[in-house]
Amino acid sequence: MTDAPALPIAPGTLAGKVALVTGSSRGIGADTVRYLAQAGADVVINYRNKAPRAEKLAAEVREFGVRALVVGADLTEPATVDAMFTAVPEELGRLDVLVLNASGGMESGMPEDYALKLNRDAQVGVLTSALPLLREGSRVVFVTSHQAHFIRTTPTMPEYEPVALSKRAGEDALRELIPSLEDKGIGFTVVSGDMIEGTITATLLERANPGAIAHRRESAGKLYNVAEFAAEVARAVVDPVPADHTRLVGDTSGFAAE
Repeated sequence: MTDAPALPIAPGTLAGKVALVTGSSRGIGADTVRYLAQAGADVVINYRNKAPRAEKLAAEVREFGVRALVVGADLTEPATVDAMFTAVPEELGRLDVLVLNASGGMESGMPEDYALKLNRDAQVGVLTSALPLLREGSRVVFVTSHQAHFIRTTPTMPEYEPVALSKRAGEDALRELIPSLEDKGIGFTVVSGDMIEGTITATLLERANPGAIAHRRESAGKLYNVAEFAAEVARAVVDPVPADHTRLVGDTSGFAAE
């Protein structure tokens, strides 16, 4: 982690809590796990196909004196998701924080409906499977991008539009669950960021549209890096839930609100 607060959450703040971050073997998810562990949380590291990387992260965060459980699960496969949420209470006893970080849709070789299946259907499926474990005072955080959050009012690059539309569909579907979450005393926050330097999505976008990242950086004045944005995701776990359930990170001047 570089160029981000070393401790965005004070040590001990999450002592006794258990946090699960989807898609957390690398990138934003991995740094979010690090920050939550530094704050005292036991963590569940979820990966789809990079077990060695996830195990390496688990060994790293155990040095903070917390427990770390590594669970492989393809979020588009309900059976593996159910198995993950069976393992969590068996190994760690509880679940207090769910960070819905995993997303995709620009990968090659995937079915045409993969983006919608992962970014909408799987997000709802994961939260639904987690709900029996969450209790009053728990927190759910959904990670998205400005390009997706504002897609209904602000066009994005053609290469990213299918992903943006699917992520906004996922956000909308999750927001429909807010009343039932609030009834259980569970907080829900959407964390939306501009393009993030160093992410897989940014790399794929740059490959499809050379110069796209530099153009957006020039327009915004600054783009957050992975560690900086992950710090904002981690803070959303402990900060009060905004009235509109939305935490905007980075420049939004080029996006029109609904």
